[in-house]
Order: sequence, then structure tokens, then C-alpha cells
Amino acid sequence: MRNVYYCTQSYEYMSAAINAHGRFSKGKIERNRFPDGERGYRIDTPDVRGNDVMIVGGTVNDSDILEIFNLACACVKYGAHRLYLMIPYYGYATMERAVHDGEIVMAKTMALLLSSIPQAPLGNHAMLLDLHSEGIPHYFESGLTAQHVYAKPIVGKLILDAAKSREFVLGSTDAGRAKWVESLAHDLNVQPAFCYKKRLSGSETKITGVNANVSGKFVVIYDDMIRTGGSVAEAAGTYMEAGATGIGVVTTHGLFVGECIRKFEKCGFIESVGCTNSHPNSLSVTFNGIEKRIANIEALMLSAMV
Repeated sequence: MRNVYYCTQSYEYMSAAINAHGRFSKGKIERNRFPDGERGYRIDTPDVRGNDVMIVGGTVNDSDILEIFNLACACVKYGAHRLYLMIPYYGYATMERAVHDGEIVMAKTMALLLSSIPQAPLGNHAMLLDLHSEGIPHYFESGLTAQHVYAKPIVGKLILDAAKSREFVLGSTDAGRAKWVESLAHDLNVQPAFCYKKRLSGSETKITGVNANVSGKFVVIYDDMIRTGGSVAEAAGTYMEAGATGIGVVTTHGLFVGECIRKFEKCGFIESVGCTNSHPNSLSVTFNGIEKRIANIEALMLSAMV
């Protein structure tokens, strides 16, 4: 028996690191795109039959979610002994609860979709990296066991690299992420800090203060996910106004969409941005005048597999 894996198209960039790890061999897959937009897949069934199979892909958009679902269903149908889903980035993670009447909890419906994959004889397992909400693994049902993998060792190194041996404070964008930042700061033996936010409307907030003395110190801001970068840029400005000497930014999931790049470059005092390779955008985005560091997460997730 040998272990086989398939990557979704968006996550083919992880193949080299997975091959180097040696636990899984890459299976053969044929993809077709038809004139009407429909997609077709064909896997090499001898690669799957009687083996442990892993599907690697993030739920970065609806098309990728369906690709994970289709490949996983096919692998179970054609005889996989055990099924693993390596999901470095779990999209819709911020939609983990309904705030207003009628809202759909997308984090849960995506989990239910993946839970409907037929069960392999030795079970289905999902590995999820640095989730925005720790309750998300409990949304998975029907025999699919979800495991929350923490990227603390990787994130901690990115933070230290950003600090460059200087005395620093580990900052959060707001009090909502303070618990996680406090835990990271404790591990790194540094002081944590966070910004107080006041909500002005449904879409607008204002930072009103900082809970710690950052004067004369470098601040590394950590946020689990950076999308448009507004909260990070605003927090960075607040820390600088409070006397910080400079800003480094670290995130697990670097999406960097919308005006994020422009916001960071416009700040003028963000020195570096560090992130993992959990999202495809982390590889393609570049910043003018801002150093970018990327850390790979494949070995961590593979080592965490049960």
C-alpha cells in the first residue's frame, strides 16, 4: 500500500514540498474544460484503490470547493482506504455565525458539503490551518473528523524574523484577536498589545486607544487573516502615533485583495509583511518598498496527520 495525493489546480504549487516530505506520492489526474464551462476529471484508479489518499486544496472560491468535493468523492468511489483533506485555507471562516435574521452561516454549510463526501472504509479526515473561529471543526458531521492545526511554530519564526533582533511588542488589530496574540506573545516572551475599537456603524470602526506602552519600540502586528488590510493599516497608524519606531506585519493567511497593497504601501512605515503559503495569493502579491517573507506549511500539516 502507498499513500497518494492530488492537488486542486490552485494548489499545485504545494506539490514540490509534499513530494519532498516523502509520505505521499502524486497521483495522475486528467482535467477537461468544455465549451459550456463544465469541468471533467479523470483519476488513475490503480493509484487510488486500496491506498490512503489525500486531497490538497483550500476553499478559496466556490469552484475550488467543488473541485475538492468532486475529487474526494471519486477517490472514495474508486477504493481509497482512508481519505484526508488538507485544507490550508478555509474560506468563509469569518461567516461562522448568523448576526442578522436570515443570514446563512457559510462556514457551516461548507462543512456540511464536505461532510457529505462518502466515507472511506478507514474514515475521512480534514486538516484545517489556523481557523478564524475555533468552533468550526464542530460543524463537520457524518464521520468526517476535522482537526485544527495551529501554525504557531511557523508564525512565531515569522514574527522573530520581522523583529530582526530588536526589542518589540506583539500587537493585535483589535481586542477581538487579543487572546491569540497574547498566547503568541507569551510563547515569544514579549509584551502583547491591542487597539481599542469603537464601532461607528455597520461598516465603520474607529480605533480609540492602545492598551500598552509601545513608545520607542518596534511593533509586529499579527492577524490570522489579511484580506483588504484596512484593520492592519489602521492599527499600524495607531501604534505609530503611540510612539512605535516601526511596524512589521505577520499573518497566517495572506489574501491581500482589493486595495490592500496600496494601503500598506501608502502607510510608509510598514517595513515587512510575513505570511504562510496557505493561500495562492501569498505567492503572487508583491509590495513596493516592503519586504515580503513566505513560510511553507506543508510539512507542519503532514506531521499533524493522525
